[in-house]
This record gives sequence, structure tokens and C-alpha cells, in this order.
Amino acid sequence: MLSFRSFTQWKSTGPMGLARRQFLQLAGSAMALGDGPAIAWAQAYPSRPVHLVVGFPAGGTLDVLAHMLSDWIARRGQTFVVENRPGASSNIAAAAVAHAPPDGYMLLLDGSANAINETLYPNLDFDFLRDIAPVAGLASISNVMEVNPSFPAKTVPEFIAYARANPGKINFASSGVGTTSHVSAELFKMMTGIEMVHVAYHGSMAAITDLLGGRVQVYFDNVPTSIGFIKSGKLRALAVTAADRQQVLPDIPTIGESVRGYATSVAYGIGAPKDTPAEIVDILNNEINAFLDDPGVKERLNAIGFTMQPGSPAAYGKLMRAETGKWAKVIKFAGIGAQ
Repeated sequence: MLSFRSFTQWKSTGPMGLARRQFLQLAGSAMALGDGPAIAWAQAYPSRPVHLVVGFPAGGTLDVLAHMLSDWIARRGQTFVVENRPGASSNIAAAAVAHAPPDGYMLLLDGSANAINETLYPNLDFDFLRDIAPVAGLASISNVMEVNPSFPAKTVPEFIAYARANPGKINFASSGVGTTSHVSAELFKMMTGIEMVHVAYHGSMAAITDLLGGRVQVYFDNVPTSIGFIKSGKLRALAVTAADRQQVLPDIPTIGESVRGYATSVAYGIGAPKDTPAEIVDILNNEINAFLDDPGVKERLNAIGFTMQPGSPAAYGKLMRAETGKWAKVIKFAGIGAQ
């Protein structure tokens, strides 16, 4: 396959090396058949910095992931410029990439938030599934269902029993309307039939502050954001939302162990404007998968709660379609509207 120009040190043996030699042989044949300009252009990519657009402020979970990727690529001799364009629940960033030229020089760090927005914001001037081409999965994180240590429930079954005995008296925090923390809780409500009152905050730290202060009773937060509070005993983790127990919280059960069928993670990946040439998508996909295969990267990301999600563009596209359909059902069931 085609690769970044800095990939000249790739091994020429093994399945990937064989695929690369075969592609270059085919590319040479195509040039001989008159397709030279397109192939030559693809081989020159990237000839200038690639902008990786993040739809959330600097310093958050996504920003950390974006800078890890850009720093790793810089060591390979190329440049990814991380560009934070927060606002409108990441729709500003997504719109910028959806309307950008399909040349591989503006990419979106996208994921579950964009899948949620597809239903939450019906009047956007772009369609996420149509206008953003999947490039590669990056990683996923679990949310964690956490309470103040003074809350009487110590397990998910105890929480459900308390909620049923005290309908409408539990306030659940979120980092904003339509965020993964919000819809994860709404899915829990939908599957258990309990009543809880939603209290939306502007960001995770504001929600955690009120959870610590006892002004709200439960929060479905991203593991990386809350893990320090959990390990210090300032918050009590009842369960993780993912299908499997998490390496960073090995003793914490999954919600699915008590609520059959409940499972959700927050997925992240890379997208490009639709009609970006397949050769460029392949270059980027190979580079991102190499990043995820780096032992140092794995160690750092696993330590803060990420799970690697390598794979093909098609696999990531399938995941985003599934996420869009799943959250559409929850949003409609809960009657969530954008604010």
C-alpha cells in the first residue's frame, strides 16, 4: 500500500510488505496505462502539514489523544497540526471538515459524539455519515457510573432498588445535553425503568464538583476524567458501561453484569471529507494502525483507560453507523432535544 514518505524504513517482508510491493507494482502498471498523474499525486502525499481538527477545547480527553497521535507522527518525519475548534457539541469542527477539500489535508477526530449529533441536531448543513469518510478507528473508553461515597447504594442492583423506592429523587449529572455521559444514563433509565432527573453542566469538571459536593447523586463520566477521584476514594464507582471490565478498574463490574444487554463505550476515530481518494485514506489508515500498534502508545493509552481500536476504514464506518442507530433510539425514547 502507499504510505507516508517517511515510511521508507518499513520492512519489505511479511504480509504488509508484500501488500505494499504489490500495490506499487500495480501503481506502476496503472501509470503505464495512462493513470500516471493521479498515482503520482497520491505518492506525493503529504507534501505539507495535515490539520487534525478536534471539536472540543484543549486539555480534554480527545485533545490528549490527538496530541499523542500528532507527536508520534512528528517523530516519523511528518506534521499533524492539532486544531481545536470547540463549539456546538463538536458540530463546528465536523462542519469545517465536511466542507473542506477532499485532499487529505484536513481531518476530523470524530466518534460517538458525532453519531449522537446526527439525531440530536436534525438541521445541520452536513450529514455525518454521508459527508465524513471513515479513515480509521483510534480507541474507545468506557464511562463509569459513579456516586458520592455518602450515597447509600454500593452496587448497581442496590442503586436500582433505591431509585425505585425513591422515584424522581435521584439527580444525575451530565457534561451537557446529548453528551455521552447524558445518553449513557438515559440508556440506563430506558433499560431499568427507573426515574432520574437530568442536571446538565458545561463540562465534566463542573459535574464532578457538584457530585463531590452531594448536589447530584450519580454521574456516568469518562473513565480517564474520573479515575483519579475513584482511586483516591473521593468518588465510588458502581460499574463501568463497557461490555467488559476495564484494565484500569479491574475490580469494578460492568453494568451489563446486573442489567442484561447494557453495554456502551465511547468510540474515537479519524474521518476525512467525502471523496478523499482511496489511496490517501489507505495511507492514513496504515499510519494510524501503526501508531496503535506501538508498544509505548499502547502502554500510555491503556494506563488512562483507553482500549485500542485498530482496523480498516470499512470497519470504522460500520461502527459509526451502528453508533448512530443506537443513540437515535435512545434520544427519541428520552425525548432529548438540542439546547
